Amino acid sequence: MAIEILKKMQPTTAPIQHRDAPAVGPTAQIDPARIAELARRESERLDARTQGSAAAFARAERSLVGGVPSSYQRRAPYPIYLERGQGQYVWDVDGRQYLDVHNGVGSMVQGHAHPVIAEAVERRMRLGTHFAAPTEDAYVVAELLAQRWKLPRWRFVNSGSEATMDAIRLARAYTGRDVVMKIFGSYHGHHDYVMVDIGLNIYDMGDRENYPSIPYGKGIPDVVTQMTIAVPFNDAPALERRLERLQSEGRLPACLIMEAALMNCGVILPEPGYLAEVRRITKKFGVVWIVDEVKTGLTVAAGGATELFGISPDMVCLAKALGAGLPTGAIGATDELWGPVLSGDVFMVGTFNGNPLVMAAARANLERVMTPDAYLRLGAINARLLDGAQGIIDQYQLPAYPVGIESKGVITFATSKVVDYESYKNAQQRELIDLVWLWNMNRGIFSTPGRDEEWTLSIAMTDADVDHYLGAFEELAAELTR
Repeated sequence: MAIEILKKMQPTTAPIQHRDAPAVGPTAQIDPARIAELARRESERLDARTQGSAAAFARAERSLVGGVPSSYQRRAPYPIYLERGQGQYVWDVDGRQYLDVHNGVGSMVQGHAHPVIAEAVERRMRLGTHFAAPTEDAYVVAELLAQRWKLPRWRFVNSGSEATMDAIRLARAYTGRDVVMKIFGSYHGHHDYVMVDIGLNIYDMGDRENYPSIPYGKGIPDVVTQMTIAVPFNDAPALERRLERLQSEGRLPACLIMEAALMNCGVILPEPGYLAEVRRITKKFGVVWIVDEVKTGLTVAAGGATELFGISPDMVCLAKALGAGLPTGAIGATDELWGPVLSGDVFMVGTFNGNPLVMAAARANLERVMTPDAYLRLGAINARLLDGAQGIIDQYQLPAYPVGIESKGVITFATSKVVDYESYKNAQQRELIDLVWLWNMNRGIFSTPGRDEEWTLSIAMTDADVDHYLGAFEELAAELTR
């Protein structure tokens, strides 16, 4: 059925943006017992197929904390250990092939082992990989980023967390203020000042007009936590009111750091006019507007969400897809904002900043891989996937709707539109979300456990891959509603 639906579609190269609330019509009742039954079956099936990962975990946890390099990689009873990737596919240690829609948490929009990038890295390997001194590739990459993001000057770091950390420090130095403002529920890395108001239970959120500052885990001093203030997404009046109160308290923030579209709550797009209002309000209060494009940069347009939504932030943070699989980060800002660094008042340092190997990969990525044609391709593939998903949802009357831009997308299980973290948490059906992951894994589709991230497509994907994804989704829809 999914393929038949697709045959009726007109081809398109435009990204699909879900901006209006989904039509609330008749929806099928999904029995929780049916979800639990399917989840048990699929879990047993996956465990039987991934015994190599089970063995790898048994060995890894003896020396690797939790058996994984990062806490986000943990999964009960064990994570799936991968061996290699090529194009749009990855293989686990049991030799099973998957269509990769995880793509390294959005880092591999180029596809795995892209020959152009591999050639550039191999060439740089023979010339030397590290000097702690500048190379030509570093300033060429900066020039290319300046062209794409319309911000004149850039600095490089080694991760998205480093990028947001240094960006906040620069904003504080420039404004002479200490308080940081962020969007409630958003993730901006693992340093203390942004590890606040993330992953909260719906009952801990408190008053929307005055969200409490709650640390994401232990080890973050309370004095640091209370210096970070969160406001809701897609609510410009609430932002302005909170800034007015902070101004009266003598606590105006140095910056507002945010994503233009939330990417750790599935995909939540900005409402029409919202970002323009954010720009107006931040200028009104002299607040530096930092747009975190770690996830959207190079994945939703050549100039990221900044280009896609036509916005002009004071500062932009990049990482992930910029390095095409190698660890990097970047900060772009106006000339005025770079003043404290140029004067020596702010130290922005790092032994591996602008590492030659990474810069070679980034240059090849920007010049020869993620070209305008690449984004037309991504837009067409994602539109095909989103339209196909909508057709299946309509056929089976699922309580869900698809949303996405360029390479990013998600099927949101909700009967009303998700516009911020609160509505996201209210709509969550954890058991159903877990089932979707298990279902996809057993049908050769590698994705992120949970619904915080669903898919990042790569330019290597084909129409046949889209059919594969939609075929699995339709099979699940039929099982849930029979």
